[in-house]
Amino acid sequence: MPFAETPLRDEYAAAVEQLARRTLDALRDGAPVAALPEPPDLEATGFEATASRPLLAAVRVLGADLFAPQLLAGAEPDGPTAALLARARRTFPAPAAPSPEAARVVEWQDWAVGRFLARTPYGEAAPVPPALPGPEEVGWQVWSVRMSQLSGLALPGLDGPVHAGARAHALDLARGTVRSLLRHDLATAARLVRWLAWTGAEGLPPRLEVEPVLDRIRLAGDGSARTGLGLAVARRLLDGSADGRRAA
Repeated sequence: MPFAETPLRDEYAAAVEQLARRTLDALRDGAPVAALPEPPDLEATGFEATASRPLLAAVRVLGADLFAPQLLAGAEPDGPTAALLARARRTFPAPAAPSPEAARVVEWQDWAVGRFLARTPYGEAAPVPPALPGPEEVGWQVWSVRMSQLSGLALPGLDGPVHAGARAHALDLARGTVRSLLRHDLATAARLVRWLAWTGAEGLPPRLEVEPVLDRIRLAGDGSARTGLGLAVARRLLDGSADGRRAA
């Protein structure tokens, strides 16, 4: 019933924002997400043991981004966060997707989490899903939207066909970013500019000035913690590529 579902959706959305905020704070502080102080709704007997369903749903939504604080600091995925992700995957299996393309996006998101969990005692690597159609097949507009949905894969320590597509079609990522900015779709622009920062960290020539885009989204965006987390990851990737260029 809609009246019953709306408060539940609101509770889950609030949990995503809360966890994104904690991850953003961890990214700034260099601490593992699960090692931070417990939120008020959890008992002090342990983060993973007392995790509520809304929190586990939020863990499922954020996925591989929960490891961003460690990965961007050059460290391995931490055990407590891995345990939490593994539990969330057991509690909330992959949701039914409205289309084969959307299902493929979910498969790639789960592949990313599986790759990191395989580096801990809490999981094993998942098989590589079939590749998504490239811009030459579906057009750069459709492809860039799909890439925005896969922005959580733009992290150090991951590589696969999605990343190869980002390297090969950085210009299309830039086109998608500019199109999103012109349409005032700042959420999509934030996800795409993260890929552009990732390609810069890979040593590829920039197809768009990333810093002004990050500043524009920060000033005019929705101000949500989840968007802020994506921008912070992009900033760290951008800073890493700049450090590499200076060192060279």
